[in-house]
Amino acid sequence: MISVVVPVYNEQENVVELVGQVAAALAPREFELIVIDDGSRDDTAERLAELAQTREWLRPLFLIRNYGQSAALQAGFDAARGEVIVTLDGDLQNDPADIPELLRLLENHPDIDVISGWRKERQDHALSRKIPSAIANFVISRVTGVQLHDYGCALKLYRAQVVRDLKVYGELHRFIPALAADVGAKIVEVPVRHRARQRGESKYGIDRTFRVILDLLWVKFLMRFLHRPLQAFGGFGLALLTVGFFILAWLSFEKLALGEDIGGRPLLLLGALLCLIGVQLLATGLLGELLTRIYHEPQGRPQYLLRPAPRSKR
Repeated sequence: MISVVVPVYNEQENVVELVGQVAAALAPREFELIVIDDGSRDDTAERLAELAQTREWLRPLFLIRNYGQSAALQAGFDAARGEVIVTLDGDLQNDPADIPELLRLLENHPDIDVISGWRKERQDHALSRKIPSAIANFVISRVTGVQLHDYGCALKLYRAQVVRDLKVYGELHRFIPALAADVGAKIVEVPVRHRARQRGESKYGIDRTFRVILDLLWVKFLMRFLHRPLQAFGGFGLALLTVGFFILAWLSFEKLALGEDIGGRPLLLLGALLCLIGVQLLATGLLGELLTRIYHEPQGRPQYLLRPAPRSKR
């Protein structure tokens, strides 16, 4: 089964056509369409409920308030029953007709875990959208080490096992490929069609850029230090502790061997402060190591993914 997950917010003008286009693209296959209404203030929820009455493959979810795109996607991932999960935007800028071709690519290459769409010829004419997007894609690729041209493209295909154990918060939905790559998933990027928005208003603003930057710092920490927090905090803490120790050792030498007064020197305060912070960071790293084991072991969360055995060439 294919699970198509689409978060929507105030898309009453597009939701009927969205459902129709997805059905036309996937009709020969067994599929379900999970549309998550993220607390819309217009008639989106009512139109979804009406459409679902005559379409058993349509499974709308109605969030009690506007939680944001990441939480809406998480709700869709939790409800999805398919072996492959497809994500789309609800504004019809992604073309559902691209999905069958991407599905064939995934079926013919069992080593691929994630297919990420690339809006190579974007139809957003405003430079206020294109320039920040290009900068964001460059920065995210450099920081995460996962080189993609278009992290913001909502059209993506995942093998269900990749996203089943992921939890997305804040603005982490755009970093799902990077989080998947961190546990060993193989990702390919494929050019897809992009259409200009015809109806409704864009929900993206400049404020999202700052939220993405903060989440990028969190993703970097997750990818590098989630399984070894002691190295993140301990290395820095040990460096501060070492510098503080040598400062205090030198002041002790001046006091005991040379008889100088060190009580009023700022260096004494600096050395004590560095030692204190260093010890605290080491303790934080040790607590992080304990929390990492508590996170993984009681609930059996894996630290890796398995893929099917390679096909024989004979």
